[in-house]
Amino acid sequence: MKLGRLNHVGVATPSIERSLELYRNMFGAEPHGDPFDLPAQGVRVCFVDTPNSQIELIEPLGEDSPIVKFLEKNPAGGQHHVCFEAADIEQAREWFEGKGARILGPTRIGAHGTPVFFVHPKDMGGVLTEFMETPKGEH
Repeated sequence: MKLGRLNHVGVATPSIERSLELYRNMFGAEPHGDPFDLPAQGVRVCFVDTPNSQIELIEPLGEDSPIVKFLEKNPAGGQHHVCFEAADIEQAREWFEGKGARILGPTRIGAHGTPVFFVHPKDMGGVLTEFMETPKGEH
């Protein structure tokens, strides 16, 4: 398997609205669309476009959100994960499983509406890494 295109960098934040204001003031950036909830993942999400990728702002939906512990350790927020594209998500998952990488949970539908899975940071040089199937009609 070859490394696919960097799709986005996930940034955990206690407030998407405050983070959007920072991106507006510091970079002149605007959100790709309105923030939206992903209840199955316990997060609220908003994307900010960059010339060659996106920033995914992720805010917890409640106290049981998987990013609550991250924000307890990093109260102002910070880089949470990176996400690379894969042409065939099941083939990518099998590749990483064959390498002995720890996959975190089942393959599920992510914020872009395509299947995703995460690989444990201890198997990826300390970086939580998401793989998403390349959206149809892109790249």
